[in-house]
Amino acid sequence: MTKPVALITGCSSGIGQALATVCLDEGYQVWATARDPHSLDALVARGAMAMKLNVNDDAQVLACAQRLRTEAGRLDLLVNNAGYGAMGPILDADRATLLKQFDTNVFAPVAMVRAVSDLLRDSKGLIVNIGSVSGVTTTPFSGVYCASKAALHALSDAMRLELAPFGIKVLTVMPGAIASDFGNNASAAITIAEDSWFKPWEKAVQARAKASQKSTSTSAADFSRELMGYIKNPLRPEVALIGTSSRSMVRLKRWLPASILDARLRKRFGLDRN
Repeated sequence: MTKPVALITGCSSGIGQALATVCLDEGYQVWATARDPHSLDALVARGAMAMKLNVNDDAQVLACAQRLRTEAGRLDLLVNNAGYGAMGPILDADRATLLKQFDTNVFAPVAMVRAVSDLLRDSKGLIVNIGSVSGVTTTPFSGVYCASKAALHALSDAMRLELAPFGIKVLTVMPGAIASDFGNNASAAITIAEDSWFKPWEKAVQARAKASQKSTSTSAADFSRELMGYIKNPLRPEVALIGTSSRSMVRLKRWLPASILDARLRKRFGLDRN
C-alpha cells in the first residue's frame, strides 16, 4: 500500500520536529520543512524528506507544492505549525511588527492550504492548524500574537465548513504550555520602545514571553503523541486542547466575567498599580 504523506511546516525544533518524528513512527512519508534545511538532518536520518521553506515566501510555497505533486503525488496530512510570537505592549507595535506577526501566523497557513488544496481534495486529507489558547484568552503584552492566533482560529472554522463538501477535514489545535524554543524566540521578538510608557513593566513583558516555558510544561513529544491520537481518530472533535493549562486557560475566558478576569491579569502582570 502507498504510504500516507504528511507535510509539516516549522520542523527545525519543538512541536514540528516532534510531530514529524511521531508521523514517521506511524508510517507516514514525512515532508519536513524549515527555513534552514540543515536543522532537519536528524529527521532526514530517520527517513524524512527535507525541504527549505520560508512560509512567508510565496515562490517557496508554490515550489514546495509542486515538488509534492511531482515526487509524492498525494497529500494526506498538512500541519500548519510554523509560527512567530511578537511580544510587547500594543502601543509599541508598529505596522511592520503587525505585518510580520500576521504574515506568519495567518496569511501563511492560508497560502499553504491554497497551494496544496488539489492534493488534499484527491486524498480527502486533513488540515491541522496549530493555534493557541492565547487565541482564546488574551493576556497583556502579547496582544499582537493573541490576535493572530484568534484570526487563525476563525479561518480554521471557515475552512472546516467550506471544505467539507470536498472531503477535506480541518482540526484546530490549541496548545497550552509546551516545552519548546518558543520562549527564547519570543524573547528575541520583544518590541518595546526606549521611550515606552511600559519601560517600568519591561520584566513583566519578558516574563510573558517565557510564560509557556515552565517545569510543568508539556513536552513536545507528549504533545505530538496526543495530537496523533486525534489525527488517527475519524471521530475527532473540531478543536483539540492539548498541553499544560490548555483547558484551564480556555475556562477562564468562557466562565469568568470579564471584570474578574481583567483584575486577575492586571494583578499578575503588575498593571494594577501605576
